[in-house]
Amino acid sequence: HVQLVESGGGSVQTGGSLRLSCQVSGYLYGGNCLGWFRQAPGKEREGVASTHAYTGMTAYAETVKGRFTISRDNDKNTLYLQMNSLKPEDTGMYYCAADRFCPASVWVGRARRSDFGYWGQGTQVTVS
Repeated sequence: HVQLVESGGGSVQTGGSLRLSCQVSGYLYGGNCLGWFRQAPGKEREGVASTHAYTGMTAYAETVKGRFTISRDNDKNTLYLQMNSLKPEDTGMYYCAADRFCPASVWVGRARRSDFGYWGQGTQVTVS
């Protein structure tokens, strides 16, 4: 029953900023783990940032730490990814994801695709 819809992607110049949104609906029985992933053409889908919906705990990939911020507005049922100081290497399709709980790999900043069972359709981010 969990549904996720991303928005906010687009084209931005190097050094610019974007804020992605993910509207979350439905309920994950037993908990709620949320995350952002990205995938460039021909590359593996990689974890960018993760958070627990209720505790607010966060984790980031080393490649985005200090530049990206993940947050959640529970009243609006919306997940955000604020992206600053964007680089061409940040270009890719960005997906939000959810599952019932966050495994240890998520908290160490090494979220894997297999950690999440529910996915949005993605929103394109292009940095040039």
